[in-house]
Amino acid sequence: MENIQPSRRSFLKAGSLASVGLALGISGFTRDAAVKKISPAVIKLEINPFIIIDTAGNITLVNPRPDMGQGSTQAVPSLLAEELEVSLEKVLIVQSDGSGKYGSQTSGGSSSVRELWMPIRKAGAAAREMLTTTAAKRWNVPVTECKAEDGKIVHPGSGRSFTYGELADDASKLEIPKAPKLKESKDFKIIGRYNKRLDVPERVTGKAVYGIDVEVPGMVYASILHSPVIHGKVLSIDDSEAKKVKGVLKVIKTERTMPHRTSDAVAVVATNYWAALKGKKALKVTWDNADYEKTLNTADYYKATAQAATKPGVNFEEKGDFAAKYAKAQEKLEANYQTPFLAHAPIEPENAIAHVKEDGSVEIWGPVQGPDWTVRDVCGYMKVKPEQVKINVALLGGAFGRKAYHDFVLEACHLSREVKKPVKVIWSREDDISQGPYRPGMLSHMQGFVENGKITGFHHHTIGESIQGQVFKGLKEDEADSWIGGELSTENSKYQFDSASKISWTNVKTDIPVVWWRSVYASNFGWGQECFVDELAHLAKKDPLQARLDILPDPRFQKVLKTLADIANWDEKLPEGSGKGLAVFKSFGSISACCITVSKKDQGVHIDKVVSVIDCGHYVNPDNVKAQTEGNIVMGLTAAIKDGITFTNGKCDQSNFHEYNIMRLNEMPKIEVHIIDSGEVPGGVGEPGLPPIAPALGNAVFAATGKRMRTLPFDIHNLG
Repeated sequence: MENIQPSRRSFLKAGSLASVGLALGISGFTRDAAVKKISPAVIKLEINPFIIIDTAGNITLVNPRPDMGQGSTQAVPSLLAEELEVSLEKVLIVQSDGSGKYGSQTSGGSSSVRELWMPIRKAGAAAREMLTTTAAKRWNVPVTECKAEDGKIVHPGSGRSFTYGELADDASKLEIPKAPKLKESKDFKIIGRYNKRLDVPERVTGKAVYGIDVEVPGMVYASILHSPVIHGKVLSIDDSEAKKVKGVLKVIKTERTMPHRTSDAVAVVATNYWAALKGKKALKVTWDNADYEKTLNTADYYKATAQAATKPGVNFEEKGDFAAKYAKAQEKLEANYQTPFLAHAPIEPENAIAHVKEDGSVEIWGPVQGPDWTVRDVCGYMKVKPEQVKINVALLGGAFGRKAYHDFVLEACHLSREVKKPVKVIWSREDDISQGPYRPGMLSHMQGFVENGKITGFHHHTIGESIQGQVFKGLKEDEADSWIGGELSTENSKYQFDSASKISWTNVKTDIPVVWWRSVYASNFGWGQECFVDELAHLAKKDPLQARLDILPDPRFQKVLKTLADIANWDEKLPEGSGKGLAVFKSFGSISACCITVSKKDQGVHIDKVVSVIDCGHYVNPDNVKAQTEGNIVMGLTAAIKDGITFTNGKCDQSNFHEYNIMRLNEMPKIEVHIIDSGEVPGGVGEPGLPPIAPALGNAVFAATGKRMRTLPFDIHNLG
């Protein structure tokens, strides 16, 4: 970390914050962030995020990662509080607004703690050292005789003390330490310890303000009618009945702008949301759907993926000549594993307020995962400069990737520009489920062989629509989607196949909009990888646990699996009709393994118990790690045995929770979560617990019934 020395006055001017004593910017917590110097007079560097200690002793952290339930509003300040030697209650959180000076501000990829772990702690430690140095100078004593304690610098020998506020002004004039000394983990008082979530009381009592709760002066509401066939074009609008609804102000032909295309829509603008929704239902719109009734069909899409499985893909990684060795192998298997399209279905549907002002500036209020990405997309859509856009981020009532896709924000911008007022767009649940974007449906074409009781050859051919290609337009025809490497590469999975291994890719395109879903591709491809490893284990006549240990020399993986086996009592003799299955998967820097026990029930099985073990390296709060893992278990089971998203003749077959079911409380099995304290660098927590769930269940079903499930979802009550 190079010397960064912002002046108090320049920060006040740039950040519009009052009474600032010591303001520290953190740089380098994103891969591309450049660490530069700032002149004492003017802030030239986008320093991110800001930590402010004012002359009253108040500590403010500008949090760059919106909270969508993953707990960033506690985890991030915990890192600061630990190094500053203050309690969590003393750190005030202010959400970043998308300004470039705060750097990367998108919650996703389970990245908050693992990317901010060192930068936030270094800033806290630097502030502590600067405050300590200032106090020591005032007392004319060695720095080593002073220490930070509960928001003060104390001199134990004399009993004297200064509050941080009393020292902040003079401390701000010092050079920021290049390499401040961080606390050792054995001295942690907050990190790695259970601490109450300070944000929970307001959320459970209804005091917390989510995006859907926000109101601004002079705003109107909009409910938008999208084509039942996504991408359909408006031919005619009969709004006569809609305009009769009390409160309806206007009916406007509008547009839904997605990364890969823009589609027609019709908005009803009203004084209140109920009137807007009622007016929307009264609209009579004729759509031209001819171009998409045939192309938007999931049955045809999966036929195309199956056809692609019969042909070579584009190589992502290969060790040895897999095809040649597979052809000669005596004991080998081949199978297809399929996963469905899935909606995110956050409990709070998409919503945003936009105000396009007379001077051309744009202000947004909404539950968005990334204010920086929102600024980028609004600038591109409205043709304005970043300094003309301000984002006010509210709490997110769930997101799972959906609220980093800003079609709903751009709809609000378009309508505000038209009506010249702040407009609040609220999607209905039907919009949310039937319009997408979705987790892409995928096919895993698996091949493998065994020799002398060991899995020695493995090929995973990944097939489907590319998020990288559709959303970011960043995939060439002759290259593999690089994102698959994050989960499946041998560097990540640590599987070592003695003879040959291969990962390949085929892009099967679709007009169905797709985007990342909780754990991104890991939830798709973990299903194929971990079920097929089980198939090969049985071919080798090996216990599935031992078969994995044989090809996983990595000590962290070994410990995770052995811990799981011990906690789940893997070797116990089960009654007839019961079975256990396991799976292990690494994603977002964390290793997670799961063991599921099932028992036969009528024509299906009952899920008796789920045991998950996670090694996420250093973590902030064990309670939050367990909560996120429990949430992953629920979503993982839902994705395995409840409804997927399907399209027939251009239309989504699901519209609400009666057709897109989720796990209910009375369906949940017993859950046990164990955290391994490995002391490794922090990994993610919000997503890694999900990928092993479905394959562990599939493997358990096979152990109990002898039936191998290869297509998700499957009916757990009737296995056929």
